[in-house]
Amino acid sequence: MVRAATVNGTVEGYMPGFGNDFETEALPGALPQGQNSPQKCNYGLYAEQLSGTAFTAPRGQNERTWCYRIRPSVKHTTRFTKIDVPFWKSAPNIVDDVISLGQYRWDPVPHADEPLTWVTGMRTATTAGDVNTQTGMASHIYLVTRSMVDEYFFSADSELLVVPQEGRLRFCTELGIIDLEPKEIAILPRGLVYRVEVLEGPCRGFVCENYGQKFDLPNRGPIGANCLANPRDFKTPVAAFEDREVPSTVIIKWCGQFHETKIGHSPLDVVAWHGNYAPCKYDLRTYSPVGAILFDHPDPSIFTVLTAPSGVEGTANIDFVLFRERWMVAEHSFRPPWYHKNIMSELMGNIYGIYDAKPKGFVPGGMSLHNCMLPHGPDRNAFEGASNAELKPEKLDETMSFMFETRFPQHLTEWAATSAPLQDDYIDCWDSLEKKFDGTPGVK
Repeated sequence: MVRAATVNGTVEGYMPGFGNDFETEALPGALPQGQNSPQKCNYGLYAEQLSGTAFTAPRGQNERTWCYRIRPSVKHTTRFTKIDVPFWKSAPNIVDDVISLGQYRWDPVPHADEPLTWVTGMRTATTAGDVNTQTGMASHIYLVTRSMVDEYFFSADSELLVVPQEGRLRFCTELGIIDLEPKEIAILPRGLVYRVEVLEGPCRGFVCENYGQKFDLPNRGPIGANCLANPRDFKTPVAAFEDREVPSTVIIKWCGQFHETKIGHSPLDVVAWHGNYAPCKYDLRTYSPVGAILFDHPDPSIFTVLTAPSGVEGTANIDFVLFRERWMVAEHSFRPPWYHKNIMSELMGNIYGIYDAKPKGFVPGGMSLHNCMLPHGPDRNAFEGASNAELKPEKLDETMSFMFETRFPQHLTEWAATSAPLQDDYIDCWDSLEKKFDGTPGVK
């Protein structure tokens, strides 16, 4: 039996807001009022707290959710058996024969012939930091062709930021159901149990695995209260539960290792819940960019959707940055991203369309890596085109790319260096840049 709360008369629904204190119940009266842990819960449910932060974290950062479930989650695990998940790697993962120092770009990873689930279809491209000290991240490509059947997963290591590029997925989680398609993203918190189903396949996309502090909305500073990603556009699912007695497998990622445990029922048995630690999704088409309206090109940080802070103020463990459709209006300015090298390591992915700094070669489903302090910027065609274009207002249309940016160096996995479709000639895109220097005063 599967039961869900209703929103506007429909079974599947979402509640708006980012980091809100939500409450939702799939059966009337299942959610206690006025206290978290009554002596006896309605319907014979168990009260259980899922904590996403330390108990004593500052109030504005403290995250937890109270769940009212058919069985306590200690019944959702038994003895663990270690299993091999060969292509999902965790930091540190430094391979001796792999050189991560460089500018790299990959074509889309082709779909495989064999059936792949959310777990078996994950392919790690880069790792950074250390999963054991809960710092840094990993970036992955997922290839999914088969739904998980009576199989469930959760990560004790990290929250996952999911960026679809092709196909549609359904995340059946302890706290509700999220349907996800390209141009949307989802955040799956650390410790949340879920099953992933294919709604329309094959499915391909990107995942940022965040070992550190969870993703938050960036401070807007002088921008003020509006634009960028607005909290109301994030959607958290309503309560949904399964009451099914069926042999099931739960797979757990813990300290970079994978284990499985066998149980006799579905662990998705939360009938009601309240709190602020929950999965959500966000439609990238609702992101409102802010940019230069007179001259010059702002830093790419102006396009930050989500940020995961580090211990250094203003220097993120991870920034998730979006480059979407927008108007270009800057006068007497070079409009594409300028040449630069910086302290952050940048992994980019193309969801659809053409990226303005790389009009050729960076195709939908592809990705690139520019590690910390490695110079990069427009290729020759982009430079010449932007340097000589008539600077009239121009709509940059049909484009959506993103960046996973981190303060840590990103190390290539062996798969990314040897098996993924690496463009060996990417570094050559700057070879044809010409020396234009002329020492004559006033010459441009």
